[in-house]
Amino acid sequence: MAPRAKKNYINNKTFYEEMVKYKEACNIAKAEDKQLPQIPRYIGECLSQICKKLSTKPNFMNYSYREEMIGDGIENCVSAVHNFDPSKSTNPFAYFTQIAWNAFIRRIQSEKKQSYIKHKNYQNNFLMSDQQMESISTNEYSDDVIRSFEAKLQLTKDSKKVKIENVDEEVLDRDTKANLNYSRIGANNV
Repeated sequence: MAPRAKKNYINNKTFYEEMVKYKEACNIAKAEDKQLPQIPRYIGECLSQICKKLSTKPNFMNYSYREEMIGDGIENCVSAVHNFDPSKSTNPFAYFTQIAWNAFIRRIQSEKKQSYIKHKNYQNNFLMSDQQMESISTNEYSDDVIRSFEAKLQLTKDSKKVKIENVDEEVLDRDTKANLNYSRIGANNV
C-alpha cells in the first residue's frame, strides 16, 4: 500500500512567494513615500488559518476565551507582516505560528490575572459583608484560583531575586579578582 500523501492546510512555498511579492510592493511604496499596500487576501487567509488551526491544539482548545485568543493572534500576525524578512527566513508559516503562539500565551496570562482579580474581589466583598458572623465559608474554586495565582507570582519574584543575587555575586567576584590582580601587579613593580 502506498503511503498517504501529506496534505498541509497552507502551502508554505506559495505563502513565502506571496510574502516576497508583498514585501517588494512595500519597499517600492516606501521608496516613493506612498502609503503601504493592503495585505493581499491570500496572506490574510493564511494568517487566519494559522491562528484557527493553532487554537485547536490541546494546549489551547478548552479555554472559554478561545475566540479572543484567535483574534489576538490574527491582530499580532497582521501587525508583524511588515517585519517578516524574506532574506532571513524562507518559512513564513513558522514565523507567524510563533507570533500567534505568543499572542495566545499572553491572552491566557491576561485572562488568568483577570480571573484572579475577580475572585479576590469576590472574596474581599464576601468577608466584608459577613464580618459579624463567626464562621465564614468561602468558595473553594475561588480559593484555588487565588492560591495558584499568588503562588506563581511568588515563584516569579523569587526567581528574579535569585537572578539579582547571582549577578551581584558575579560582579563582586569580578571586582575582587580585579583588585587582587591590581595588588599583585603593584607589589611586583615596587
